[in-house]
Amino acid sequence: MTDSLLELSDEKLCTPEQAFCTDDSREILRFATDAMMSGHGVVMVTLVEIRGGASRPLGAQMAVRDDGRYCGFVSGGCVEAAAAFEALAVMESGQDREIKYGEGSPWFDIVLPCGGGITLALHRLHSPQPLLSVLNCLEQRKSAVLRYDPQAKTLSCLPGNVKTGWDRECFNVVFQPCVRLIVFGRSIEAQATAALASATGYDVHTVEGFPATSTPDIDSDTAVVLLSHDLNRELPVLQAARGAQPFYIGALGSQRTHAKRQEKLRELGWQQSEIDRIKAPIGIFPKARDAKTLALSVLADIAAARLRQQEE
Repeated sequence: MTDSLLELSDEKLCTPEQAFCTDDSREILRFATDAMMSGHGVVMVTLVEIRGGASRPLGAQMAVRDDGRYCGFVSGGCVEAAAAFEALAVMESGQDREIKYGEGSPWFDIVLPCGGGITLALHRLHSPQPLLSVLNCLEQRKSAVLRYDPQAKTLSCLPGNVKTGWDRECFNVVFQPCVRLIVFGRSIEAQATAALASATGYDVHTVEGFPATSTPDIDSDTAVVLLSHDLNRELPVLQAARGAQPFYIGALGSQRTHAKRQEKLRELGWQQSEIDRIKAPIGIFPKARDAKTLALSVLADIAAARLRQQEE
């Protein structure tokens, strides 16, 4: 047990309990803002340092309410309850602090299974406004940065898209809009891919014809998936995606089909560098012969492309 917990009597501390299971940053921010707007105190717990291996990325967060209810993950589940206890201690003292677990920690009560170590920053929120600003940016499909200043004990929302991590004395957590997936085609493959993507939490839009009034804007957080079996019908979608810079473009078909696609695009004035952005045959493994396997292959490929985009 750490010093902060020893300083407080058991009567003053609630027993932490997970409110619901999620690692979705938007759900964590909404939980925190709803709690504050209902009169609860809230502590945000942020993963600010990784030593060796870790189950969660830098910037992973938890939100802990003053009644012990919490959500989010900063590890694989092995420190969350302990971190929530520490957050309740911060709630009582009003003093932000950092705690370490695993490698480099002065405490031996918690050992991380991955063998590494993590540092968590605990900040008692003074206002829900920075979190609301982040959520508002995400609703408008804009990136946002939540900046924590441990010296001033403040949290602020900034526009833009920097890397998550320390920037001098402040720690930045970057939030990006939800992946928007545009699935073009009237096929069983399109249906299976849209269904799996919806279960994943993507913002899914299926398009059978183009142009369509219901088709959303294609932005840098969009993946375009062509599953139409018809090169002529997919060409308007490719033309729309050409200048919009989605992070992923994938198209159904064999290598022979893609060769015909490339020929048509060259006739339309496409440069080879633009054509090379199209992943065809689509997916992470070739010759997926059934719709569900193809959908899994496509979604895995999109997830990998998203991670590469975030690391750039």
